[in-house]
Formats: sequence, C-alpha cells, structure tokens
Amino acid sequence: MENPKTLQLDFDFEINTIPKAEIKPINVKKAKEDFVFDFMDSLTSPIIVFKSAWQDAVPANVLNKITMSRVLCKMKGEQMASLTEVVAYMMPRTFEAPMPSEWVNIYTWCGLQHTNLFNNSGQKRDMVSAMQEIAPNKLSDYEQGLLKHLRLWIYDKRRKALKASLKNAKQRTPESSIIKQRNIFS
Repeated sequence: MENPKTLQLDFDFEINTIPKAEIKPINVKKAKEDFVFDFMDSLTSPIIVFKSAWQDAVPANVLNKITMSRVLCKMKGEQMASLTEVVAYMMPRTFEAPMPSEWVNIYTWCGLQHTNLFNNSGQKRDMVSAMQEIAPNKLSDYEQGLLKHLRLWIYDKRRKALKASLKNAKQRTPESSIIKQRNIFS
C-alpha cells in the first residue's frame, strides 16, 4: 500500500461484469416520450367507473383524490391503477346488486386504505372507526389476486382511452390549422 494511513480490507466480493452483448442501449427519446405519456396518464386520463345507472353517484371527494393517488402510485413504481380508482370503479357496482364476499372484502379494504391515506388530520374519525369494524385487516391471497387483476385492467383501460383521445386530437389538429390559414389569406 502506498498510503500507510489507510487500510484496505478484502471481503472477497466477486464482481461479475456484464458482457457488452447483454447491455442494451437506452433510447433517450423513447424514455422521454414514455415519461411524458406516464405523466399525462396520471394527470389527464379519464376515470374508469362501472357502467351502470349509478355511475354518476361517485362522490366528488373521491374523484378529486384520484389524480393524487395516481401520482403516488407512479412514484412507488406501480404500473397499475390506484386503490382510489378501484373504489371509484366499484362504487356504482355496489348500488346495483349484492356482491360476492370476496369483492365486498376488496371494496371495503380499498375504501379503508383510501380513507387512511387522505384522512385530513383526524376529521373523519367516526367514519374510519366504522370502516375498521367492517373492513378486513388483510386480504387473502385469492382476494389480493382479484384486486391486482382489477387494478391492471383499470390501468390498461384508462391508458387505452388516453391514447385514443390523443389520436383523435392529432387527427383534428391539421384540419383546424388549414381552416385557420385559409381564413387568414381570404
């Protein structure tokens, strides 16, 4: 050793280097486009709800929290719908007819998680305590699988809806600009 004041310890770590053939180049443009689309998805995607006569009955406070819960999911790295979106989707379904016990457990558990996340300094203590009596503390593996499938399905549907709306906006834009140009030169 050249410097006697430092001590080098060898813990016998083996470092396996990645062969150059396995390293994939990062497409910066594609990464930026994905980031922008994900951000747009979080902020502007439509809210997916169960199609029924009750679909307008979802409370405004739940709908207003969806954007924030989407951003929180994105920050966690989750590529699925938020629990708040699950509550908003399932709420109209609960007004239609009784649901199987698994879905009741999922709905009440998601509602409790939403309330705990967005509870404003204990203002809703009575509601939270009532929900804690009804909602399960933990979902079974089967219920977690159903919830994950529903969250992925909602996520997929909302992204497809956003892509369709962006595609429609692109198709409408050139026509309107041509009309504007004609009006300028007329």
